Amino acid sequence: MKKILAAVLALTLALALCGLALAEEAATMTYADYAAAAVDDAVTVECYVQAHQSWWDNQVTVYAADQDGAYFIYNMACSEEDAAKLEPGTLIKVTGYKSEWSGEVEIVDATFEFVEGGEAFVAEPVDVTDLLGKDELIDHQNQLVAFKGMTVEAYDETGAAFAYKDPEGKTDDLYFKVSKDGQTYDFCVEFYLCGQDTEVYKAVEALNVGDVVDLEGFLYWYEGANPHITAVTPAA
Repeated sequence: MKKILAAVLALTLALALCGLALAEEAATMTYADYAAAAVDDAVTVECYVQAHQSWWDNQVTVYAADQDGAYFIYNMACSEEDAAKLEPGTLIKVTGYKSEWSGEVEIVDATFEFVEGGEAFVAEPVDVTDLLGKDELIDHQNQLVAFKGMTVEAYDETGAAFAYKDPEGKTDDLYFKVSKDGQTYDFCVEFYLCGQDTEVYKAVEALNVGDVVDLEGFLYWYEGANPHITAVTPAA
């Protein structure tokens, strides 16, 4: 009788563990599920690393995407060793909470694991030039996007084409303004993503008012579109 009871208990436990595993698998969201989730909801997504900011204090901020949308994962728990493995195209499973800060929708308090076996995916930039100034632009939040034929404007009353967030040390973000069809927009080179030794940082430092350029970057949102620019080239 004891052996039968033990077998029944073992079977029950095995079924429970199996059910738990299936529940965890089912909890992985599509991008549509994630987009529909409420702020502060727990979320689990599988996504592909597109880029990440500098690792620090066992955390890293990741720009990620799948074939349907994009994610900004803020201060994800990560060892320095694992951060070095977060190459563009790497598939990861992220668990955290959906959050919003000044319009930017992100995942916070996140942990992750590498997902083996999937093919790498690196998104092509989506041309959103025609959406500038329109409500539809936010539908591409956090995606890698492109802006074509943008004219560099004076950043401030000094007439400079850009400004340093840290004008003394010059070791922080760069800000610049570009216009299209009579409207001016604020863009940024995020220092922890593209530091002073990167091509894009140097390209912005070399801008002149009146230059016409093509831009690429991640469509970060801070009280409106505030793209984190990753590439600047003369307009084609």
